Amino acid sequence: MSANNLKVGVQSIGRFLSAMVMPNIGAFIAWGLITALFIPTGWLPNESLAALVGPMILYLLPLLIGYTGGKIVGGDRGAVAGAVTTMGVIVGTDIPMFMGAMIVGPLGGLAIAKFDTWVHGKIKPGFEMLVNNFSLGIIGMIMAMVAYVIIGPVVSVLTTALGDGVGWIVDRSLLPLVSIIVEPAKILFLNNAINHGVFTPLGAEQSAEVGASIFYLIETNPGPGLGILLAYMVVGKGTAQKSAYGASIIHFFGGIHEIYFPYILMKPRLIIAVIAGGMAGVAFNMITGNALVGPPSPGSVFALVLMSTGGMGIMLTLGSIAVAATTSFLVASVIIRRDASETDDLEAAQAAVDANKAESKGQIPAGASASIAAGGEVKSIVVACDAGMGSSAMGATVLRGKIKDAGLDINVTNSAINDLHEADIVITQQELSARAKEKLPSARHVSIGNFMDASFYDKLVASLKA
Repeated sequence: MSANNLKVGVQSIGRFLSAMVMPNIGAFIAWGLITALFIPTGWLPNESLAALVGPMILYLLPLLIGYTGGKIVGGDRGAVAGAVTTMGVIVGTDIPMFMGAMIVGPLGGLAIAKFDTWVHGKIKPGFEMLVNNFSLGIIGMIMAMVAYVIIGPVVSVLTTALGDGVGWIVDRSLLPLVSIIVEPAKILFLNNAINHGVFTPLGAEQSAEVGASIFYLIETNPGPGLGILLAYMVVGKGTAQKSAYGASIIHFFGGIHEIYFPYILMKPRLIIAVIAGGMAGVAFNMITGNALVGPPSPGSVFALVLMSTGGMGIMLTLGSIAVAATTSFLVASVIIRRDASETDDLEAAQAAVDANKAESKGQIPAGASASIAAGGEVKSIVVACDAGMGSSAMGATVLRGKIKDAGLDINVTNSAINDLHEADIVITQQELSARAKEKLPSARHVSIGNFMDASFYDKLVASLKA
């Protein structure tokens, strides 16, 4: 398997895991707020309301994950089967079964989907409702029993082993080393998979035990990325310096971390700076004992403050951001100042990267947008990113305004790559283009370096008008 195929495969697996958690982040936040407010050490201790904490993390959250996983695989019937199957791993254990839900939820959906495919066209008229209801009930029962007898105990052992491994890392103060993996993985657009697929479940389990978790602060800390953008503001030049001001606001206050990725891809040595910043932030939190009560999503400073613990929690959270940003800024400033061999022209760097990657993958490079109109009438354009919310939503807004000003009758929307189903043109970042093309091969695919690159959209609109 080639390195590119391996990367796409890892992105797909990570995206599938995070897709089960991301739609339910609101429920995690609700549980986090209830925990922060009403547990004995919370902001407003209340014994009665604190009774919500245990059932929510033991039953509600795993069931939501299992339901969502089943729906991804088997639609609405798969969602019900996924939830029923998830009860099999929940019952008989006193630990939150997030890992179990991520396994058996999709299995339940797959079982009902396979059955529906097998009986398609074979059910006699008038018996559809009978077959549908009883097949779902019987298959759900069988899968729940399998989950209870076989999968649940195995997952319990794995969860305990994983918890012991994490405890070993924490006890030896090695947790900052995780940034060596996390920060480069984020640049490969695995940030949502890492945060929602790994750290959110781990954090929820730890938070259920001690009231807060440091895992919520590893990937979401905006400090490392902020340090990169600040370094470009101070010692950068050209378009990169000018655009860093707006990017820092979107990154820090909006929580859209993807916006700083092109600045690192332009100068790959800057990965050292974000790793250093990430390690410094994690180390600060370990030393001070700082943690969050729930997952901050998106990774905005507002979300992190809201999920901070009482007392000095808010100041410690802001301190961890400041430490990470300062460390990243200092390292990045040295790299940018000495890196005279590479351009600071962000547009030129993005165009070069787009052209090289598009040529190697047989895709349309960003600078060749003039050829798009030749492919036929364009009625719909989708701007797609990994999660389908932050960065792609901003890009779609920019393009939509330019399409309207040009008087073109083209519908512009944003979407997650896994949700692509119909479009004439799909615009996504070069690292995600392979997945987008695999998901919707009938569309014309265009790579972009930065979703806020107005010049790219100007060229696209000009070609569409032509």
